[in-house]
Amino acid sequence: MTMTELLTPETFPESFRDVAHLEDFMSLPTEGVVRDLNGLEGDIIILGVGGKIGVTMARMAKRAAPDKRVIGVSRFSEEGVEERLNAWGVETIRCDLLDREAVNALPKLPNVIYMAGLKFDASGREDFLWAMNTLAPQITAEAFRESRIVAFSTIHVYPWSNPLHGGVTEASPPLARPGEYANSVVGRERTFQYFSRRHGTPGRLLRFVYAIDPRYGVMQEIAQWVKDGTPIPLATGHVNIMWQGDANAQFLRTLANCETPASPINIGGPEHVSVRYLANRFGEALGREPVFEGAESDHCLLVNCDRANGLYGNPVVPMDAMIRWVADWVKEGKPIHGKPSKFQVRTGSF
Repeated sequence: MTMTELLTPETFPESFRDVAHLEDFMSLPTEGVVRDLNGLEGDIIILGVGGKIGVTMARMAKRAAPDKRVIGVSRFSEEGVEERLNAWGVETIRCDLLDREAVNALPKLPNVIYMAGLKFDASGREDFLWAMNTLAPQITAEAFRESRIVAFSTIHVYPWSNPLHGGVTEASPPLARPGEYANSVVGRERTFQYFSRRHGTPGRLLRFVYAIDPRYGVMQEIAQWVKDGTPIPLATGHVNIMWQGDANAQFLRTLANCETPASPINIGGPEHVSVRYLANRFGEALGREPVFEGAESDHCLLVNCDRANGLYGNPVVPMDAMIRWVADWVKEGKPIHGKPSKFQVRTGSF
C-alpha cells in the first residue's frame, strides 16, 4: 500500500484558499480510518453520496484504502459532483433509490454506507419525505442483506434534555417528536433494524449531530449572523459541533464496528459548546458586537458521544481551529452551501 497523507495537527493550515484547498484537507483520513478500512474485507459502496458530506467522505475512503473499489451512488442532480468523484478515483452510478429494480442491479459490495433521505423543506411533499425515509431503506436493506450497512439517522429522534446533565445517550429509545421529519427517521431506523434482525445483517445507525465546515453548519450560521448584525437566538443555547473531516472518519470507521441487529451510535463533538461563547468569539474575529435574542433555555437537543469517543478517540480538529477557519471564510465572503442546520428551530417543523 502506498503511503497516505494523514490528518494530524501538523497538517492544519492557517486558513483555506478556496473550495479545492478545503475539500483536499477535509478528505485527509486519520490513521484509524486507514487501519480500519484496510482491515475490512471487500469494497465500499456509498448510497446517497451526492450531498455536502458524502463527496469528501468518498474521497477520504479512496485515499485511505486506494486498493479498494469505492462506488458512489446518487441521482447526481448537482452539476460537477460526479466528475469530481471520478477524478479522485471514486466510481459513480446514477440511481434512484426508490427504484427497486435499479437498486437490485447495483454491485452488491460487502460494505454499505447509506446516506440517502429527505431532511428539511418537505412541506407539501410529506409523502415523498416518508417514501425516502422508510421505503428506500426497505429496498436497500433487502437488496444488501448480505452486506454490512451503516445508515445515517439524526439526533432529532431524541428528547430534549438539560444541558447540565451530560446529553442523551443511545440508551434512550427513538422518540416520535413534533414534526414529520423526526417521525419518518424513527421509521427509517426501525426499518433497518427489522431487516437487520430478519436477515442477520450487521449494521449501525448513525445519530450524528452538527458536522461543520466553513461553508455550512452551526458555526458558519452564527458567524454570518454576527457579521450581518442579525440577532442570534439563544433558546437553544448549547450544541455539539464536529469538524466534517473528523465526522467522516468516524462514519467510515463504523463499518468495522457493526452489530446484529443494527444498533444506534451517537457521532458528534464530545463537548457541549455555548452558542453565546461562539458568537462572542466570532465577534472578536470579525470586529462586530454580537446581537442576542432571548435567553438560554434549560432544555435543548444535546447528545452524549462518549460511546463513539471511546471507540475512536477524540476528534483531531479542536474547537479553536474550527472557529479560526470559519471566521476567516465568512470574513472573506467565500462560497457557502446555503443549507442551514436550523439548530435553533424548536418546533420540530423544519
